[in-house]
Amino acid sequence: MPIVEVTLPDELLSEFEQLVDEEFVTEEQAVEELLSMGIDAYNVEVVDDSEPGDDFMDGAENNLFDTASDPGGLDDDTL
Repeated sequence: MPIVEVTLPDELLSEFEQLVDEEFVTEEQAVEELLSMGIDAYNVEVVDDSEPGDDFMDGAENNLFDTASDPGGLDDDTL
């Protein structure tokens, strides 16, 4: 098995040691399982068949309003 050396900040090391004491039998088991879970979480495959920007355009179109029936006058545009 390969050996890997990692430098951790003190607060992360103390969290890791506490986790080992509460949840795992050995540090090696904790490292193996935590790395495996992290790699599995990182390799999540996202399936998105939509074209880029489709959601933006749909949202923009839904926010438009129809002014053809009564476009209003200049007096209507004052604040």
